[in-house]
Amino acid sequence: MSDTKIKIAIGADHAGFDYKEILKDFLKDFLKDYEVKDFGPFSADSVDYPDFAHPVASAVENGEFTYGILLCGSANGVAITANKHQGIRAGLCWENQVASLVRLHNNANVLCIPARFVSVDEAKQITETFLTTPFEGGRHQNRVEKISC
Repeated sequence: MSDTKIKIAIGADHAGFDYKEILKDFLKDFLKDYEVKDFGPFSADSVDYPDFAHPVASAVENGEFTYGILLCGSANGVAITANKHQGIRAGLCWENQVASLVRLHNNANVLCIPARFVSVDEAKQITETFLTTPFEGGRHQNRVEKISC
């Protein structure tokens, strides 16, 4: 990682709660100079994922945070919700290569992990790949610029 401070907003629903807690600890070990803000939930009790996906997406959208990480059972709900925000490019990543490509080609700024479909080790690897893979730019820049409405 570079010496630039990376600010990460993280949130989940009840299905992603345990992985969120694990990833917060993983990020403490992984990042030297970082800030992670937990947007909840703060227990594994049943919740509505938009209540956590919207605040994470807003925090990235307004530039307060560099990246967002969202977790839920399939990651579809949090990805759909986050992508309602202008300037958010949330990518659903269920394997490491997908995490690499959403950064390289799509300049994704919110990582969505399906907690019911990946192991803890896979979630850590996906997160590390997402955070360390730079946007390739070039021919992809024009395509990314066409995403916003």
